[in-house]
Amino acid sequence: MKIINVIGLDVSKASVSLCLLTKRPENVRDFYYKCKFEKLPASKIGITRLQEIRPDVALFEPTGVNYSRLWLEHLTKLGCEIRLVGHKELKNYRSHHLALPDKDDDADSLALACYYFDYCQSPQRFVRIRTPVASRLRQLVLRLQHLSRTQNPIINRIRQDLAWQFPEVALVDSHRGVSNAVPLLWGWIAGERKSPKYDRIYKETIGVGINNAVIYHAQRICSLEREEVEIEDEISSLLSLPEFKPYLEVFDLFKFGSRTQSVLLSQIFPFDNYLENKQPIIIIRPGRFSKGETKRHLSERRFLKTLGLAPSEYSSGDIKRQKVSGGSSLCRKQLWLWLFTSVEIRSRRSTKILRTLGEQVDTEKASGKPIQLVRSRACAKAAKLLFRELVQAFCGEKC
Repeated sequence: MKIINVIGLDVSKASVSLCLLTKRPENVRDFYYKCKFEKLPASKIGITRLQEIRPDVALFEPTGVNYSRLWLEHLTKLGCEIRLVGHKELKNYRSHHLALPDKDDDADSLALACYYFDYCQSPQRFVRIRTPVASRLRQLVLRLQHLSRTQNPIINRIRQDLAWQFPEVALVDSHRGVSNAVPLLWGWIAGERKSPKYDRIYKETIGVGINNAVIYHAQRICSLEREEVEIEDEISSLLSLPEFKPYLEVFDLFKFGSRTQSVLLSQIFPFDNYLENKQPIIIIRPGRFSKGETKRHLSERRFLKTLGLAPSEYSSGDIKRQKVSGGSSLCRKQLWLWLFTSVEIRSRRSTKILRTLGEQVDTEKASGKPIQLVRSRACAKAAKLLFRELVQAFCGEKC
């Protein structure tokens, strides 16, 4: 039997704790005290040591993406197989299955390495690794979210200053035009765009005049807007790739915008991850409260979980609760924004699916249900419809 080098890596800001195994220890607890763990710095010394080990398989937790990316890149160059273990799964495995006494970096790296030997034949035990295209999409989407969070406080600050320096334009909502030039107001204040209109208003302003602090803020906004344009252009070029064509055809039924499309694709691509033998996974089991058999749509539930829309049940005695947790909070927020702009506005319901969802929202609102519950149910319904349309597109049948 071929001996393979399996390493568990617990990533920190500037280093990793590494545990190298060639087989699973019989007594993991005793091995924990005897094992010679290594701590590799994020430097040439650490990378050289990693190359000397020549690992065949490396296991990480899917957290600290920016810190682990350096190690992932170098391991990929070495031809090493990468596996990701969920944080919750590793925590339960380390404390309950291995009974390791402490929660520290060494214990985590040992647990990661052992996890491979116990579950290497069960792919569902590991976190799905995104394709390079999906990973790039996710990076761009997260970058856009970061830029938005960075820009909002700057705009708020500049409006507060304009309230006494140039109050006539303090509340003007300025956006990029069709040509993707920087917004006119901020470009004019920064000295990057000309505007006879703002020149005329500024001559007659009752304010005390624009100072350098406002100009610097306007320049920052223009810089952020240009970066957004670059990212959006790259997202558009990625969405035009042929592998995304069937997804975009389905998305058109929901009238998703480009940002919503990119957010969803970064999570659900490729759709084959939710299928088994090119079909959705459906099992039949006895019902909990009925004597008949019921269908469990496992693929659909996994899909909803990915989008952050699948409720988890907590029951104890007479207490029964359901709470939406896990999955992508970014997808969940993006679908809520889509609901506000494409479903709740009656004039935007241009497809059968939008009309169906809109009627559900209108009916539940009229019945007096809490608006947050109405929107949550509508988003979950939309995700189920999306899953079924994707199944029809990829499997040629409805589920």
